[in-house]
Amino acid sequence: MPRFALKIEYNGAPFQGWQRQAEGQPSVQAAVEAALARLEPGPHTIAAAGRTDTGVHATGQVAHCDLARDWDPFRLKQALNWHLRPAAVAILQTARVPDSFHARFSALERRYLFRLVARRAPVTHDKGLVWQVPGALDLGAMLAGAGQLIGNHDFTTFRSSMCQAQSPVKTLDEITITELPYPDGNEYRFTLRARSFLHNQVRSIVGSLERVGSRAWAPDRIGQALAARNRAACGPVCPPQGLYLTQVRYADDPFDLVNEKLKHL
Repeated sequence: MPRFALKIEYNGAPFQGWQRQAEGQPSVQAAVEAALARLEPGPHTIAAAGRTDTGVHATGQVAHCDLARDWDPFRLKQALNWHLRPAAVAILQTARVPDSFHARFSALERRYLFRLVARRAPVTHDKGLVWQVPGALDLGAMLAGAGQLIGNHDFTTFRSSMCQAQSPVKTLDEITITELPYPDGNEYRFTLRARSFLHNQVRSIVGSLERVGSRAWAPDRIGQALAARNRAACGPVCPPQGLYLTQVRYADDPFDLVNEKLKHL
C-alpha cells in the first residue's frame, strides 16, 4: 500500500487534542481519518509526529497514512482539504514516502512556539490563539532562567504527573524568547527545540519562565526547580491556547521534493 506523509495545520480550539477520542469527542486525528474514508471507504488509522493536547494548535504537524491507491500528492491534498471543510484543519502538503517512513519514530527534532501577550485590554483578534497576562515581563530575566534548562537534564519537575514517557531525561537543544510590539502591549514568543518532549513540558517551562518575567521568581529559581526533580517545584502550567507545534524535522524531509517542484511552477 502506498504511504503518504501529510503536513497539517489546525486550530486546536474545537478539538480534544490530536488523538482520536471516545465517540462524540472531536479530535484532529478523527477529522483527517474521516476525510480519508471519504476518498477510500473503510477504516483508516494515521500516526502523527506529536499528540498535541486539547486546545493546542499546529502549523507544521506531520502524519502518515497508507492508502490503496497511488494518489498524485497534489490531488490527494486538494481532495482531503475538500472533505475536511468546514473543520479548522488544513493539509498544507502531501508527499509519497517509503514504507520505512514513520511520522513519529523517524522524526529527529520537534519545534514548538508559545505566544504570550502582555496587556491589560482583552485580546480580540488573537483570542484563543495566545496566553494573555496583564503586565509587561522582564525579557532579560526570562532569558537568564531559560539558559539553565538547555542541555540534557532530568525534567521531572517540568513533566505532567500523567506523562507516560519511560524516562524524564530529555535534551533541550534551544529556548529562544523574542519580545515584539503588540497593540497596547508586548508579545513574547518562546521557541523550544528538542528531539522529543515530555507531556506538558513546554507549558510547564513557559509557565515557570513567566513567573521569572513577572519578577515573582528570581532567574536562578528555574535551575533550583530543575534540580529538585519534583513536580511541586514547577510554576503554574500555562494554558494550551498559546502553544503551536510548528516543525518536525527528518533526516530526509519528505516535503523537500514537493518544495523544489513548487519553485519551478
